[in-house]
Amino acid sequence: MIRRQLVSGILLSAVGVFWAAQSLAQPPVARPQPPPPVTPTTTGSQAPAAQPPAAKPAAPTLSQVPAAQPSRQGAAKVQPPAGADSGPTSAQLGVPVYEGARYLGSYDAGRGQRYYLFGATQSFAEIVTYYKNILKDKGELVFEQPPTHMFDIGKFKEETMAFPPSVTVKDYTWGGAPGYANPYFGAAPAAFPTVIQIVPAPTPEPRK
Repeated sequence: MIRRQLVSGILLSAVGVFWAAQSLAQPPVARPQPPPPVTPTTTGSQAPAAQPPAAKPAAPTLSQVPAAQPSRQGAAKVQPPAGADSGPTSAQLGVPVYEGARYLGSYDAGRGQRYYLFGATQSFAEIVTYYKNILKDKGELVFEQPPTHMFDIGKFKEETMAFPPSVTVKDYTWGGAPGYANPYFGAAPAAFPTVIQIVPAPTPEPRK
């Protein structure tokens, strides 16, 4: 149960952000305001009814606001720099990184841990099979929709860890999605169908 909650709150949140960036928000329906009451003049004649002010649409919620898209002008010329960060090695992570996977970035998980993301052009099933063989572990399909498979690579200690040491593989083409967008516009591939998340155990602090 803890595993499902943690994966749902971290890795699965990315797909929501991605779909929000791809869709346009529907503007809320403006509610017309009633006209102000008519005030009679001293001569007994009735002033014409005032026109209702132009209704202002209600402020959209966060779910209605589309994510800002960076400009794609000149995107075809943008390529990863020659000295781009290739990410941590398998030795540094303590677990093999799928050969050919592209390093996408890392994020602070807290308590000395980080989430390391790698994009793969292979299918979800191929990557899962690879880690089943290399880790000698069948792992667990923690979610069927979108398909998300998790392999433990260490014991989870709730009092000292923010996330279980693990390898998590997720299918980003589920529901017809094009995949996880390449951080470099114009670079190939445009999107990765599968994302590998590796979370090593926290590095122990040196004794004083």
